[in-house]
Amino acid sequence: AYARFSGAPVRVHKLSNPWRSPSGVLPALKTEKDVVSQPLQILTYLRKQKYNADYGLSATQAADTLAFASLIEEKLLPALIYMFWVDSKNYVSFTRPWYGETIPFPLNFFLPNRMHTRSLERLRLIRGGQWHDNEEETETEIYKEARECLTLLSQRLGSHKFFFGDSPSSLDAIVFGHLAPILKAKLPNSKLQQHLHSLDNLCALCTSILGLYFPNEGSDTERSSKKVPRNNSSDSDEDPHKRRNQILSVLVGLSAMIGYAFLSGILSIQRVSTHNALRQSSPLEDDDVDEGQ
Repeated sequence: AYARFSGAPVRVHKLSNPWRSPSGVLPALKTEKDVVSQPLQILTYLRKQKYNADYGLSATQAADTLAFASLIEEKLLPALIYMFWVDSKNYVSFTRPWYGETIPFPLNFFLPNRMHTRSLERLRLIRGGQWHDNEEETETEIYKEARECLTLLSQRLGSHKFFFGDSPSSLDAIVFGHLAPILKAKLPNSKLQQHLHSLDNLCALCTSILGLYFPNEGSDTERSSKKVPRNNSSDSDEDPHKRRNQILSVLVGLSAMIGYAFLSGILSIQRVSTHNALRQSSPLEDDDVDEGQ
């Protein structure tokens, strides 16, 4: 969103496999000299390249941007992690199946569970001493803080089209990046969605940005109709190492599954001595001996 707000000439490649990313994670920005990962680092890089959506902001507005960005990271981000990755109903019914269908074989068998574990660890690290053994208490606190954050954002936006006037800024990009998944995902447990839907101006902000800057991605029907088969020749042209990466993915996936089978006791190796193996392999000889006796 920020790249489009600032007019940066960024070419977007939609990937479902993070291993095909230059950095191994998504999102990632590949430049002439380096690879930049993580949204805020990408935003900082674009600013240094003179693609700045905040040129017209006053000192007070710039300070508000930093304050609200920090508030979102502290109060709203944990709720998103919890909602998509920790909430058991949402994870089992939405997140894991969605990633399982999107991520190529064989990564789709184990990568969603790995991401689930890492998300839980990340959330505990963010929460620190505020993490409770009682999951209901933790969920209540996380969603309470997220609702308060959304309410503050709604009050700051007011009746404006964007946070600081008629043009979007980095704060609009940050807010949109966090709210669009909440707004669009069809989750069985939608407690935070319900509160967001009650804040009409924030919903209107997301809808406006989608319509103005992402006109071809406004509906699930349009997205599904534009899915390209993985063996498409144009995709192969963009990634000359695609076949190699697919083979590596298969090998790594098989190794992981075999390793898991050994560790869990599903598979085991039994050593049999040569003498016993020969005796077991020739039962007819034993019968002959018995008969001779």
